[in-house]
Amino acid sequence: MFPSAASPAACPTLGTPRGARARAAGAAAPARPALAERIGRSLELLQRQVPMTRRLLRAGDLVYRAGDALDCLHVIHFGCVKTVNMAPDGREQVVGLHFKGDWLGFDGIAAGQQGCDAVALDLSEVWAISYATLLKACAGDPPLLALVHAAMSREISRDRESMLSLCTLPADARVADFLRGWADALAERGLRTDQITIPMTRAEIGNYLGMKLETVSRALSRLAREKLIAFSDTGRRDLHIPDVGALVGFVQRSLGGEGATLVH
Repeated sequence: MFPSAASPAACPTLGTPRGARARAAGAAAPARPALAERIGRSLELLQRQVPMTRRLLRAGDLVYRAGDALDCLHVIHFGCVKTVNMAPDGREQVVGLHFKGDWLGFDGIAAGQQGCDAVALDLSEVWAISYATLLKACAGDPPLLALVHAAMSREISRDRESMLSLCTLPADARVADFLRGWADALAERGLRTDQITIPMTRAEIGNYLGMKLETVSRALSRLAREKLIAFSDTGRRDLHIPDVGALVGFVQRSLGGEGATLVH
């Protein structure tokens, strides 16, 4: 989906790739230097103001498990992490995707325990920050408090946009919006958006979007036939997006009842 996240330089430590209302994004990085700088400044502030433990994770490693005591919040320095809920029958439901600069664990503050599993999708580094220590630091540091509040606000907004996408977009547009959102997240971190690598299987994408694997595959194939995307010769997880704006237009048309699903 984007340059391989196997190294810190290539890893999109970004915001959640989702949202029903598409926003235009440039095809090449850096498209949004101001946002990339904001993420960098936030990480620098955290390093200066609060002690932390750095953890290097490989794909499949747990950051934490649902039910664990919420002693720490986590911030992604690089990489990609999914958050998942487990159904009573053991099935996994992907409920969030998180990247560089994103916080993990806000949903567990009220109950005092982690609300879901957090699992690395690729090589990642997360910073564990004691919640009690963070509260004390924020009490005497308004910029740090503002940083935490802004991170919480972004998480709330992303959850709302994700729900709107699931409720309002048909299958093809939902997949297009997923790709658009991922490209947006890369652009926000100063990474190129025309060549992307998605560290998720088709089944995981479908799980996240509330779709069957076969539906995701058909939607991707139709988007490719329309030349909105192209598959790379190097692997099915590598995609070329010639014009992110074209994906934006397709999603916007679907919201108006036009072009909701490509039929051939």
